[in-house]
Amino acid sequence: MDAVRLRRVNRWQAEELCEDLADLYLESSDLSPSEGHRSHSREEFLHRLSGDIRRPGFAMAIAESTALVGCAFGFPVRSDSFWWRGFDGALPPSIEQLTESDNAFAVNKILIAPHEQDDDIARRLQQRLLTDHQASLGVTLVDEADHPSLAAFRSWGWRDIGEIRKPPGPTMFRALVLPVGERAALRLDGLARHAWTRWPG
Repeated sequence: MDAVRLRRVNRWQAEELCEDLADLYLESSDLSPSEGHRSHSREEFLHRLSGDIRRPGFAMAIAESTALVGCAFGFPVRSDSFWWRGFDGALPPSIEQLTESDNAFAVNKILIAPHEQDDDIARRLQQRLLTDHQASLGVTLVDEADHPSLAAFRSWGWRDIGEIRKPPGPTMFRALVLPVGERAALRLDGLARHAWTRWPG
């Protein structure tokens, strides 16, 4: 396999890559083979990506060898953010504090080409995003029915803190967090014990 290189792209470069990213999305997704469904899914992805690109602080990292093999993108979670709306119960104080201090960054999507099923590439991409933004906390949402993705995130050190629903859809997500750096990890030590007691892997 050719060496995989990571690089960060800005919002304008991301816009130029939209069609390639949509191709990557279709390759990496378990979609119906019908042309109509794939076309609709592609349009939905491009619409969501366009919205994310316009968010303040949007960032993307891509992995490439001779072609695009992966990407991860996201945006900062602001203190007045909608991100935690729909969270079931009270948000843990340590998570609330890190969000209010603008030290949280949402990893909104990670895509890896199916022939590049390398957990290390996905882990490196999300680490690149969080490091570049000097985030103390990574946050993400994963469909609770997507057991392979949940297992992967947990293997990278992400911690499950509860359920969250994003209307208008019926899907229930697991809210996952990743402390970045020793200080953030120490602040979340009690949370980790609490979370894994309530939601065993």
